[in-house]
Amino acid sequence: MFIEPTRRREPTHLRTGWIEVICGSMFSGKTEELIRRLTRARIAKLNIQIFKPALDTRYHHENIVSHSDLTIPSTPVQTASQILPLAGDCDVVGIDEAQFFDTDIVNVCINLANQGKRVIVAGLDMDFAGNPFGCIPQLMSVAEYVTKVHAICIVCGDLAQYSYRLVPSKERVLLGETESYEARCRRCFNLGENAGRKEWVYENVTDDE
Repeated sequence: MFIEPTRRREPTHLRTGWIEVICGSMFSGKTEELIRRLTRARIAKLNIQIFKPALDTRYHHENIVSHSDLTIPSTPVQTASQILPLAGDCDVVGIDEAQFFDTDIVNVCINLANQGKRVIVAGLDMDFAGNPFGCIPQLMSVAEYVTKVHAICIVCGDLAQYSYRLVPSKERVLLGETESYEARCRRCFNLGENAGRKEWVYENVTDDE
């Protein structure tokens, strides 16, 4: 479990900020971990501001909602640059689904950290094809702390790090939940892709394949 660094009670201009990235596949608990950290910051009586991309309306138009129905209020924004003025003089900034933001999200997070803020970012590190997604790789490289969380493979039960798409679409951004995606380990992801169809029978795969 991630243990938060100690933040000393100093004037804003003397604080040292940092960036935390929580990444992984769909259904891995990224948003739950983001909410957990933000809730603890709120208990510590820190001023927090939370943002998400406006296009993500799967559960709620404004709130951030995890797959397990944990909820926390947030401000939807169209572009990353809108976050800076809205963050104001807060102590902690939370950003969910960062892979959907434009490339400016990296500079925004760096700017916020340089202002002495704790910046907590959650997002998918790979898209449905298994390729690095958006600016998450760049955010991981500039972050002080990176946490990669894993789901459970829906096929074999091993740890999963891939978001396997079940519907026939090649659009990189396709909002969906269990009807459109499932978590898979490397082996099951590759076997499913090679099969050329959305479902395959794991029991029919031998160890020689």
